[in-house]
Amino acid sequence: MPTVDVFNLNREVTGQIELSDAIFGVPVKPHLMHEVVVYQLAKRRAGTAKAKGRSEVRGGGKKPWRQKGTGRARAGTSRSPVWRGGGTIHGPQPRDYDMRIPKKVRRLALKMALSQKVIDEGFKVIDQFQLERIKTRDFAELLNRFELRKTLIVLPEHDEMIEKSARNIPNVKILRSEGLNVYDLLNYHAVLLSRECVGRIEEALA
Repeated sequence: MPTVDVFNLNREVTGQIELSDAIFGVPVKPHLMHEVVVYQLAKRRAGTAKAKGRSEVRGGGKKPWRQKGTGRARAGTSRSPVWRGGGTIHGPQPRDYDMRIPKKVRRLALKMALSQKVIDEGFKVIDQFQLERIKTRDFAELLNRFELRKTLIVLPEHDEMIEKSARNIPNVKILRSEGLNVYDLLNYHAVLLSRECVGRIEEALA
């Protein structure tokens, strides 16, 4: 059963917490996490890119000039793809990028991503994650104290003080526990969360 230190806001160790083996001690399979990341990014794509073909561009109904006798190449429409203002050959068309991955596989990949963070020592647990005021400088000092740079902050619920204090800091993302996902876990170097949040994650993924 994995065990990690619990810190206070001054980075002093106040205890330890035992993590569930079924969630934070899962064997990591990179190919499975990659598949889920591709699935997540594909779902974000709108798929609305569109270019008009020669039959969709307005105009071009009249033949530009007669077929023979002008010395120029024959032309049937001014909306030909070889003409300026003409249609596009094999241009993008609206499509659906959605993929299908079983829910059990997505949950397993999330457990693997959490397990990888514990292995990499990028899983930081704070006893009481509370700020006295909304102040970006205070939150930046907290991150410096823990020597964190690209960090994912996971909250058990809405916390206006933390969310507003962190929103202008680059490479920091605030996420609530129900929105935890594989892509963000792998994209950020460290995860910072409270003891209460760990309990919520274990309860949700149990």
